[in-house]
This record gives sequence, C-alpha cells and structure tokens, in this order.
Amino acid sequence: MFSTHREPIWSDARGWHLRHCPATLHSWLTDRHSLTKRLQQACDGQFRVQVVKQFWGRPLQSEREQLALSDHEFCFIRHVQLRCFDQPWVFARTVIPHTTLRGPLRSLTRLGSKPLGAVLFANPAIQRENLQIARLSRGQGMYNAATSGQTNDLDIWGRRSRFRFHHHALLVSEIFLPAHQAY
Repeated sequence: MFSTHREPIWSDARGWHLRHCPATLHSWLTDRHSLTKRLQQACDGQFRVQVVKQFWGRPLQSEREQLALSDHEFCFIRHVQLRCFDQPWVFARTVIPHTTLRGPLRSLTRLGSKPLGAVLFANPAIQRENLQIARLSRGQGMYNAATSGQTNDLDIWGRRSRFRFHHHALLVSEIFLPAHQAY
C-alpha cells in the first residue's frame, strides 16, 4: 500500500493545457476510447496485462471523493502493468467499491490477466464519465507504485476516468511510463 499524502493533482481534461506535457502524450491522455485496444494496435500483438497486485483497501482521498465514499469504506483495488514488447508502458490502478461488485460486475475481481478495458468497452451500459489528467513526480505514492520503486527525476503523466454502470461506479487511473513515452 502506498501513502495517501502527496497525491497527484488531477485536473479536468477539458480545461487542461496540453502544453504542460510532452507532445507525444497529448492524444494518449485525451483519448476517450479504449486504451487497451489502442495499445494492442500499437504493440503489433505484443501486448499483455501483468497483474502486480490485487487487494481490499482504502482508496486515496481524491479517489474517495470521485467515488463519493466515506473515509472508512474499503474497495477492491487492482494494480496492473500494460506491457508492450514485454516492456511496461502503462501502470493502471482500478478502484472498485464493494457496492459496484454486486450483480453483473462481481466478476471484475476475477479478471486475472484479462484487460479491464475489454470488459468496460464491450458493455454499452457502462459509461465513461469525466477524464482527468495529472503529472506525477518522484515521492508521490502513485508515482512510486507505477515505477515499481525505481524512481528517477523524470515526471510521468496519467489520466483517470470514472466509469458508471447504472448507479454504480469505479475509477481507473492509467499512468504512462517512460518506456511508452519513448515510443
């Protein structure tokens, strides 16, 4: 688990000034379609999901706010690497409240190496809501988790979205790693 202090500052993508991030990331950060599908195309079939860890835990403060959760609610949290050519290109963190895991979405705790995007974008009843962008820096918990503790002085960039299925929500953060930025 990582510290809740020093969270990234997430900003609404509609008001985001892309001049703050590398030009090569602009379209990746603002694309509202499936990142899984786009990575599969970019990786010439050399794409896979590697589960880093899954656990029940307390979301970060900003995640609780996005999901309208109390301070004491636990969620299912999944960390994965989206890998291209066996290099980690994206670190993804999914936060799913226990109330969302009832009914048809309860299988989300058993995805294994199946991409979450394949499930979310295959169901027309699941809607992507807001899209936010953040710069992550060394010393932030999510930065450290995304880079597997191999920190350097490079900032990395991410986006996050809330997905809604009827009255239930989940939050997906996607952090673009240096290997992706070199692409």
